[in-house]
Amino acid sequence: MQKDNCFVLIRGLLREARHWGEFTDDLRQRFPNARILTPDLPGNGRLHRLTSPNTIAAMTEALREQIKVGIPVDLIALSMGGMVAIDWMARYPDEIRSSVLINTSARPLSPFYRRLRWQSYPRLISMLCHSKQQQEQDILSLTSNRHRGDSELLSNWRQWQRQCPVTSYSARNQLRAAANFTLPPRPPHPMLIVASGGDRLVDCRCSRQLYQAWRTDYRQHDTAGHDLALDEPAWLADSIKQWLSIH
Repeated sequence: MQKDNCFVLIRGLLREARHWGEFTDDLRQRFPNARILTPDLPGNGRLHRLTSPNTIAAMTEALREQIKVGIPVDLIALSMGGMVAIDWMARYPDEIRSSVLINTSARPLSPFYRRLRWQSYPRLISMLCHSKQQQEQDILSLTSNRHRGDSELLSNWRQWQRQCPVTSYSARNQLRAAANFTLPPRPPHPMLIVASGGDRLVDCRCSRQLYQAWRTDYRQHDTAGHDLALDEPAWLADSIKQWLSIH
């Protein structure tokens, strides 16, 4: 019987492992014996020189090439990362033990104007005309409710962007992959759906619809933004700890 957890953390669009921030340390404090892996998707972070795949399935395969631990893993996945986690569970069920899906969505369960809230369209369109450095400010403003004015955090994000730039081609491929992802039949694993009530990028009803359709467990933070791991890392780690204690 598997004794300790092996967590695999999967980020979303245009983000890399460093964007998990304090959450990784909070998770480690609650699971001191766990192995915590933070791979990057091709095109992001340490793999920024590679071109991002344009399908979620191809992203899954890229992660599987990195994660070869020999035991079923526990996935913690945010936004587009949740789509990768769902695909991984559906196609390779023996490789996964459980999953936590944070602020994710999929068609046909949720309409496009909820998967990407229509209120965010003006900001997203304006981002196309901005420099890469300004885009980091745009992303922070859209995804965080707690750190929108955090100049130190923004400086770090801009530094990471200079170190590991995501190309426009990879960004388009990631957007295409997320937009085209279709929900498979429910995988058999224990799942926790987590939503942010204050998400201004993806409507939290997308998570609720997934929870209701799949009859799984659900938690919601009422004020956090889309990047729940950034806004409320301790709350998220506690929620995962409490949930896994009964699974």
